[in-house]
Amino acid sequence: MLEGVDSFTRSGLTFDVRDAGPADGEPVVLLHGFPQHAGSWDRVVPVLHEAGLRTLAPDQRGYSPGARPTGRRSYVVRELVDDVRALLDAAGLERAHVVGHDWGAMVAWAIAAWHPDRVASLTAVSVPHPAAFTKSFVTSTQGLKSAYMAFFQLPVVPEKLLTRGNGAFLADLLVRAGLPRADAADTVARLRPAGALTAALDWYRALPLGASDPVGRVAVRTLHVWSDRDGFLGRAGTEATAPYVTGDYRLEVLPGVTHWVPETAGDRLGALVAEHVRG
Repeated sequence: MLEGVDSFTRSGLTFDVRDAGPADGEPVVLLHGFPQHAGSWDRVVPVLHEAGLRTLAPDQRGYSPGARPTGRRSYVVRELVDDVRALLDAAGLERAHVVGHDWGAMVAWAIAAWHPDRVASLTAVSVPHPAAFTKSFVTSTQGLKSAYMAFFQLPVVPEKLLTRGNGAFLADLLVRAGLPRADAADTVARLRPAGALTAALDWYRALPLGASDPVGRVAVRTLHVWSDRDGFLGRAGTEATAPYVTGDYRLEVLPGVTHWVPETAGDRLGALVAEHVRG
């Protein structure tokens, strides 16, 4: 096993990684969501390290300055999953426990379904299984909650709106959704370099290109964590997820917590992940 993996490369792209905790601990890969970065796990990793776990948190494709290709096709889920596999290879790991929040959960569901040999356990935070999420669009108000996803398909316009006031507009949106203001300010600052916000939005713009490549059922032992004050993801998708997991499945609902679970309930999430990893 290689120690101190602070970056890895794939197809000419260089990804930044925060590799910390006991070098001989069970490895846990932490995948951030939109529009964030590896630092979103800062309240979670101390709990995992205390439990003797090693954490590897990459800045994913589009968020690492050295891994910011142009064009939405570069951000299809297959590419995002293969980035995680490249991280495991660079760290000398046959498999790891995979934890994802928001878009990171989508990637985590996919790698668990497509490459179960690389995943020791799955923890999906906020986002339900993709098929359950799609189903919830016609069985609940999820379509209304996700209307911003259609807006993000537009070229140029989302960038112009979200960068109003040097990013103050986006920061205010994040704060109103429950993200602490300091985290929102840090998030916006990291999206200011040229091409950074477009790369983050291209994760959404690539969704139609992956419609013929569905995420199937998951046989990996799975923990799904959902918070009941999530303004973006309703209960319907979460309640529809269990049939898409053929392995052991457990749901944990965090009352009174917004969408930003790692930032606002890091201790609780860390304890749940550590317990799940231990099996």
